[in-house]
Amino acid sequence: MKNILKVLLLITALFTSASAVKKDEIVNVMTSKVDSALDVLKQKDLSTTNKANKIFALIDEVFDYELMGKISLGKETWLKINNAQRAEFLKAFENKLKNSYVDKLELYTDQKVKILELTPYKKSRLQLKTEVVGKDEIYKINYNFYQNRKSNEWFIYDVDLLGVSIVQTYRKQFAGLLKEKTFDELLVILKDTKK
Repeated sequence: MKNILKVLLLITALFTSASAVKKDEIVNVMTSKVDSALDVLKQKDLSTTNKANKIFALIDEVFDYELMGKISLGKETWLKINNAQRAEFLKAFENKLKNSYVDKLELYTDQKVKILELTPYKKSRLQLKTEVVGKDEIYKINYNFYQNRKSNEWFIYDVDLLGVSIVQTYRKQFAGLLKEKTFDELLVILKDTKK
């Protein structure tokens, strides 16, 4: 079961491999881009590091790490810390997300992603519902998009993996740590790639 969850997290990262898009283009662009990302994984001549770098280049175009980090840390803590601490946290948070995927690259075999539908979500947001189809089971993964007001493009700010929000999971972890530790101690933990 642990390996299955790791593969699902990997597929989650891969699927976000599209540049921010207009609302009416989300399904087509995401369908095309996920195929490209999965092709990267199938390239046996690429090292794990090279695969990761190619995938990260794709992910960075659509994943709003800043918003994801702010939500994960929580508004109360975000408002208490200074700009330097915010920048340091966001960098550490993004690195933590990326490092969590590198170890999972070797677990990919032949999973497929099936796009089901794009639906309204929480008033002004959208959710792209998908399934990851493996050899024995099917897993639901939903990608939550918000619209950037300046560009009118849509970005992924959260992923529901098997019904569990990645952002909310981090938020609970951070809130629990901050009950016992200072913000600086949280940063040290976040920067430790072994945890």
